[in-house]
Amino acid sequence: MEKFMFLFRGGDTHISTANSQAAMDIIQTWNDWMQGLAEKGILAGGDALQVSGKHVKGSKKVVSDGPYAEGNEMVGGYLIVNAKDINDAVEISKGCPIFKEDGSLEVRPIQKQN
Repeated sequence: MEKFMFLFRGGDTHISTANSQAAMDIIQTWNDWMQGLAEKGILAGGDALQVSGKHVKGSKKVVSDGPYAEGNEMVGGYLIVNAKDINDAVEISKGCPIFKEDGSLEVRPIQKQN
């Protein structure tokens, strides 16, 4: 098995701002999906990210408030999953609730340590 990172971008619901029953239902859908991955031995880790942060840029290491990405491009969280190859990881990703909110998911292989 190899490890892959799922980077979640966009979507309208974030756990820190979920204040309606509809939003809580979406959060529950995420919890159910991740629990299913865990039960199958696919989920290796991950977290939601807070919506605040800092941005460090350039050789002078200029620090400013961030992140600066548009809402639909901001990384909202990540998971690490176990899959036999990238095609398997992509198939696993298709069950993600982020697609119900027109978000996107980037699948990236994790570099193997030598």
